[in-house]
Amino acid sequence: MLSVGLTGGIGAGKSEVSRLLESYGAVLVDADKIAREVVEPGTPGLGAVVEAFGREILTADGTLDRPKLGSIVFADPDRLATLNAIVHPLVGARSRELSESAAEHSVVVHDVPLLTENKLAALYDLVIVVDAAPETQLDRLVRLRGMTESEARARMAAQATREQRRAIANLIIDNNGPLENLEPQVRAVWEELVRRADTR
Repeated sequence: MLSVGLTGGIGAGKSEVSRLLESYGAVLVDADKIAREVVEPGTPGLGAVVEAFGREILTADGTLDRPKLGSIVFADPDRLATLNAIVHPLVGARSRELSESAAEHSVVVHDVPLLTENKLAALYDLVIVVDAAPETQLDRLVRLRGMTESEARARMAAQATREQRRAIANLIIDNNGPLENLEPQVRAVWEELVRRADTR
């Protein structure tokens, strides 16, 4: 089995890359998806988040109000650290469970937004970084996700820099251009991953 860490800044296009890799046959372990699952209603994770942040971070139906929680933690590094201390161990445990159940010659891609920030590169056989210039990220966040410019800049500033991400990369996928430029690059990376998995 080849264990791959996949990361990239917000708006870089990491989700599209992980979708393509999964379509080629990768086993995808999506940290964001797992992070949502571990704080669903009735989970110990949600109980711990409510204990730390109060009931005002819940919607009327008892689910986590993500925009509200986001506005709290992205404005305060200490609150963000509190949230991470609750959620990250739960995500890590579930990720390991999924990874360990994969077949022997699988390529297991761990889609981890904060891989750089949390110094997780050593956990993987190699790290792929989906790279885009900050101005490209900003444009996508404002144009495609409907964020205000100041909100987008705050989200970007809360993450590692482009240079920090590139420094831990074994493979870099350049996603500054249009979508049609991305697929051939991802296909080539997939072929390399399969080759490495087969020779392990």
